This record gives sequence, C-alpha cells and structure tokens, in this order.
Amino acid sequence: MRFDRQIVRRAPPVDAPRVEGVSPLVARLLAHREVSSAEELAFSSRDLLSPATLSNVEEAAAVICRHVCASSRIVLIGDYDADGATGCALGVLALKEMGAAAVEYLVPDRVRFGYGLSPGLAALAEERNPGLLVTVDNGIASIDGVARARARGVDVVVTDHHLPGERLPDANAIVNPNLPGDRFPSKHLAGVGVMFYVLTRVRARLLEDGWFDRRRVAPPNLARYLDLVALGTYADLVPLDRNNRILVAQGLRRIAAGRCRPGIRALVEAAGKSPSDVVASDLGFRIAPRLNAAGRLRDISVGIECLLTGDDREAKRLASELDRINRERKEIEQQMQSEAARAV
Repeated sequence: MRFDRQIVRRAPPVDAPRVEGVSPLVARLLAHREVSSAEELAFSSRDLLSPATLSNVEEAAAVICRHVCASSRIVLIGDYDADGATGCALGVLALKEMGAAAVEYLVPDRVRFGYGLSPGLAALAEERNPGLLVTVDNGIASIDGVARARARGVDVVVTDHHLPGERLPDANAIVNPNLPGDRFPSKHLAGVGVMFYVLTRVRARLLEDGWFDRRRVAPPNLARYLDLVALGTYADLVPLDRNNRILVAQGLRRIAAGRCRPGIRALVEAAGKSPSDVVASDLGFRIAPRLNAAGRLRDISVGIECLLTGDDREAKRLASELDRINRERKEIEQQMQSEAARAV
C-alpha cells in the first residue's frame, strides 16, 4: 500500500520535559499531552484547583445552603447521558448526606420536552412544589424554562459546562467555567465536575455556619463520590487537562480499592471486568455506554437509580437491565449499518 506524503505527516516537534526516570520517548508523549513537568504526573487530590476563581460558585452555594437549612424541596434537573446521570446522582447523594430534607431529580423526556430545563419541564417540576431547581449538565441555554420557574417563585441555580450563547438565563446563580470573564483555569470540567465543585462550597458554607454541629453529624467527605466524578468526566470525552486527570485518577483508585458505589461496581462486573483491573478507557467504552443506552432507548432514570442505590442486590438488578438495553442498542446500530451498506 502506498501512502500519500500529503496525508501522512509527522507530528510537529515538541520540546520534551525532563522527567527523571522517564525515557525520551515517553517524555515526548507526555509533552504532546501538555505535561511539562514531573510535578504534573502526581495526581493527589491536594493538587485539585481551588473553586475560588469559579464564577458565581459562592452565590450558588449560598442559594443552595439557604434551601438546605430551610428544609425546602430541591429538584435536580438532569440530562440523559452518563455525565448528566453521574452529576445528578452526585447531587442527590451529597445533598442528602449534608442534611437536605427533600432532594429529588427530574430528567426530561427527549421526545416531549427536548433538552434541558424547557418551559414544559419547568411546569412538570412545579407539580413537586420545589423551592429550588438545580440544573446539572444543562441550563445555560434554558432561557424560557428558567424564566417560567422564577416567575412562579422558584429559585434556580444553573450548573453547566457547555458554551453559553449571547443571552444567559435569569437564574439566581450560574456556575459554568466557560462563562465570559470566568477565571477558573480549567475550562474542560464536565457537568459532573462543575457539580462537584459547587458541592464543595456548599459543604464549606454549611460547615462555617455551624450546620453540622447543630445537627450533631460529621460533615460528609465528598471524596467518597469521586468514582461518580471520574465516570462522568471520562464518559463525556472532555479534554483530560491536569485537573480532570486528577479527578479521574482519584476516582479510579476508589474503584480499584472496592470503595465505589454499588452501582458502579455492578456495571463494571456486567462489563466483564473486575474493579481492581479497571482503567480509564473502561469508564468510557465499557461502563458509560450502558448508561447512555438507557438515555437513548429507554429512561436514563434506570441508570441514575443504579448509581444511587446502596444495595448490592438492587445494583446488580439495575446493572443487568442496563446491560440488556445496551445489547439492544448494539443490535439496532448493527441493523442500521447493514441497511446503510445495502443502500450504498
């Protein structure tokens, strides 16, 4: 086979970092992944970026804390992919552990409501009598849906990572690293990553206000949920800058050590893997498709419930259902490819 010199080109030369104990070839590969020093190969949670420069994170945390302390009903508005599912599960679990009296989630039916917090979905959420709606992995384009909720006295916090348009929704607070003027160094947080950062500030504010002392409970350790953050981050195919690499690495360590959600463990086993052997690519190509298939063919709520449950038996049942849906998705795709090939 002859290769056209105009098509096959060498990658542009990159100055390789000098990393002790690493060969020049590996050093060059690291340079292509924008790793410029040995320090960037350490994935300690202590090296995560501070939320201090994430626009509006303090305002969002203040709104959420107010509703937690007032025992308001909080409804998370999710998305129907793995990033949205993990972010939704993260929000429900963490807020409940922080003492929120009533936390629910709602994911739009893509046929009836489309994407995000539409006016129709806002109307459906109103039936639950919420005090606060929090969008997860969506909301930056939900102008009309946010306006409807606010007009009816419902507070709205938008957490998203998608690029904003010229007009922003009139939410109480919008947290998105891609907002104009935002100074957060990592612009590649997934939706679950944005939710994680918001929750860290919610926890910090509640701690400062003495909320946990008054309830005589220990503040939750949010690192327990990094398995969800890792799964959603890798599944959403966001660039793995250093901050995202730390989030994924920390989550993988929890999975490998068996300290993950029962649902993630069950999904790993349904994919034919052992938790101790899971690598990053397994999150994106073995586990995430089982969640995404539910969002495409059925209801992503099956996946969210799998991530939420603390019961091993229930987790296995739901993971088995997700596995069955994923096999159906593969059969449909194969049939479509066959029909396309025949048409060609």
